[in-house]
Amino acid sequence: MDSHIRFVRIEDANNIIDIYNYYVLNTEISFEEEAVTIEEMSKRIEEKIKKYPWIVYEENGKVLGYAYVGKWKEQSAYRHTVEDTIYVKESEKGKGIGKKLFKGLMEEVEKDKEVHVIMGVIALPNEKSVQIHEKNGFKKAAHFKEVGYKNNKWIDVGYWEKVLER
Repeated sequence: MDSHIRFVRIEDANNIIDIYNYYVLNTEISFEEEAVTIEEMSKRIEEKIKKYPWIVYEENGKVLGYAYVGKWKEQSAYRHTVEDTIYVKESEKGKGIGKKLFKGLMEEVEKDKEVHVIMGVIALPNEKSVQIHEKNGFKKAAHFKEVGYKNNKWIDVGYWEKVLER
């Protein structure tokens, strides 16, 4: 079995939407409510990789998960804070792919001397995401009740933060 982590390529967009759209259409983890097109995902990849790392976990030539960071908020004073995102193909969960992606992403982010804080913004409940953040030094910073509405239910959101010691 050939598996490794590498930087994303635009041609990965098709595999990435297969992974992501499962969560969009079947869960409350993503707050998007309509499937993302390959054109839209390609555009997102192109925009993010101009400034931030985006990695994928590939096994036997197939992308099974991905992780990236992006701008946390638009205003310029937030420019040293990023938000992480990690998704693993539903059928591959529980195999350690998320842990490998998270570790690889944190290594890349910590190389960027401009980044001071990493935010994990988590739709709750999501015990796996909370665990991976806390095991990697993130601390819970906030809990917002019923700020999202999807699939006929209100969704809480928690913020976890990690301040990088420089």
